[in-house]
Amino acid sequence: MDLASLVGLVGAFGMVIFTAIYTAGSMVGLVRLLNLPSFALVVAGSYFAVMVANKWKTSIGAFGMIGRTFKVPSFNEQAIIQKLVAFSEKARREGLLALEDELEDLDDEFMKKGLRLVVDGTDAVIIRDLMELEVTQMQLRHTVGQGLLMTWAGAAPAFGMMGTVVGLVNMLSNLDDKASIGPNMAMALITTLYGSLIANVTVAPWSTKLKAHSTAESSVREMVIEGVLSIQAGDNTRILAMKLLAYLDPSSRKALEAEVLKD
Repeated sequence: MDLASLVGLVGAFGMVIFTAIYTAGSMVGLVRLLNLPSFALVVAGSYFAVMVANKWKTSIGAFGMIGRTFKVPSFNEQAIIQKLVAFSEKARREGLLALEDELEDLDDEFMKKGLRLVVDGTDAVIIRDLMELEVTQMQLRHTVGQGLLMTWAGAAPAFGMMGTVVGLVNMLSNLDDKASIGPNMAMALITTLYGSLIANVTVAPWSTKLKAHSTAESSVREMVIEGVLSIQAGDNTRILAMKLLAYLDPSSRKALEAEVLKD
């Protein structure tokens, strides 16, 4: 569970609730912020607008994307470095063909594809091109999800303004009925609030977090590419390890360097 996502979401909505209660002096302030038609207009209406801009499969997948923002992605960088260092040592001792027996048990499909190309004697330029193409396509797929959420973030305030217009039209059309002025004005204002909350507290930050996840995964794959090409080039294992450790944050690097930089 990504505590930052959970605590941030609860905290942001909590501050709105706190302000509503504090300024009203009672729970009445919170009750005044609850308006089902306004909520339905902003949330459901903006989501349907997102469907207009995306394919059906992509639109339905939005909820799965949101779910991933509450999980801390694990790319096992340290295990990948250890594996690549071990492959480097084996290749230098026994030759590149000796890696073939290791590939069947390798769980990382991206690394397996790269090392398979190495064992097959593929040129380094071709290997880099093929692996970087896969990274690029992965980034493009991720961009679709991030773009969907940003489209939603743009649509939510727009639907909030639509609700404001609807409320004002209803109010101005029936000024003789004083009892309807309050509810119509409430809808006019609350929909704007809902639109702002949906855009700025949920979907836009979710898109930003997914982008961060994508950047981290891309970095790990770039690390794998460097490791695979270093193995093919026959680089000294210590040099390979230093290249790979550069992809880690300082604390993770310090914890691993004693093992992989051993003499």
